[in-house]
Amino acid sequence: MARTDSTGSTWRYRWARRQNERRLRLFRSDEEAWRRRDEELRRLRTLAERCHGSVAAGAGLPLELAPDESVLRVVPAAQLVEVRHTAVLPAPDLTVGPSNNRLRHRLPDGVRVTDAGMAVITNRRLVLLGGRGRRDWAYGRMTGLAHDPQTPVTLIQVLDRRHTSGVLLPIDAASEFRFVLTLAFADAIEQRHVVIAQLDELAAEHADARPSRPGIATPGQARLSALIPGGRRTAVVAAGLAVTVPLVLANVGPADPTGRETAVAAIPPPAATTAAKAPATSTSKQPAERTPTLGSSKTSAAGRPEAPGVTGGSTPQPVGSKAEPHCGAPANPFGYGFCAGEKIREPAREVCDHFDCVPGFWEGRGYLVECANGKVSLAGGSPRACGQHGGVRRTLLA
Repeated sequence: MARTDSTGSTWRYRWARRQNERRLRLFRSDEEAWRRRDEELRRLRTLAERCHGSVAAGAGLPLELAPDESVLRVVPAAQLVEVRHTAVLPAPDLTVGPSNNRLRHRLPDGVRVTDAGMAVITNRRLVLLGGRGRRDWAYGRMTGLAHDPQTPVTLIQVLDRRHTSGVLLPIDAASEFRFVLTLAFADAIEQRHVVIAQLDELAAEHADARPSRPGIATPGQARLSALIPGGRRTAVVAAGLAVTVPLVLANVGPADPTGRETAVAAIPPPAATTAAKAPATSTSKQPAERTPTLGSSKTSAAGRPEAPGVTGGSTPQPVGSKAEPHCGAPANPFGYGFCAGEKIREPAREVCDHFDCVPGFWEGRGYLVECANGKVSLAGGSPRACGQHGGVRRTLLA
């Protein structure tokens, strides 16, 4: 015999089972993303302490090193790129950003490849040993540095060179190359401890953001809206249509012989109807006022004739349906919706219990947005937000 609750139904148990499976699936996805980021931060922290380079690492390279110069990293497959137009890059900083494994191997607009060879990072400069010659970027003369967020391209500006140039790297080597270049620049200005302190702060914030196991849904928490495909949103839309459609049809009359619809005359108030039907008993010689009927015309106070077929000077307006409390967003106790408010940058921990979050939701560093497929992402403001879910549809507000 099927298992039932106190009401004799089984759909509540099916709802609870689906909810628990969904919550567990989202929790495992978030926890996996959290663990990947945790391992990355630990690896970068170790690299920041131990990556000091050595002279022996430069043995065999066609590069003459200074007496106190050491090699930190060598990337054998690199390409020299140059910018066709004049560009102003931001000043070099020591910010450590998250690694991006979704880089696309294409060139940004206005950037072209001019040579290919080997990229070498030392504690004094970045060098590209290409087939056409050597290109150096000394840290002491560096005025601008930018890592493209969508492609593995790093652009550099220096004082002794007019045009902006840089390197195009393999996608799998771009993340570590950028971090080691940041370390090398920090060494040049004696600020490596700033990078290490930043990694410690990121690790502490990441530890606090570890996803917690979701609560267990019980059959008693099921709502009747779960029986309707689409939930409460579908029920509200259906109720609005049930109120609006009959009112619209009631205000449309039968079609005339020419195929045009004719508006139905408004029903006069009871007092006016009684006065029109009552016999004239007054001794006044003024003619009684006639009540306009369908098909007749009436002159307004301004002297313009009103359209025939409508009495009382106006047409009844349909009554609108009641607006949704969250303007289309799922019901939630946080007040999140699409009506008005401010962007949500620090959502509640239980937000994924009420919204369908994207995998790796807590890795986002922006604000809440709804993707084209209905999922919710915390990467609002980033060009990669909802990249695998059809793009950003609208912003969630509080």
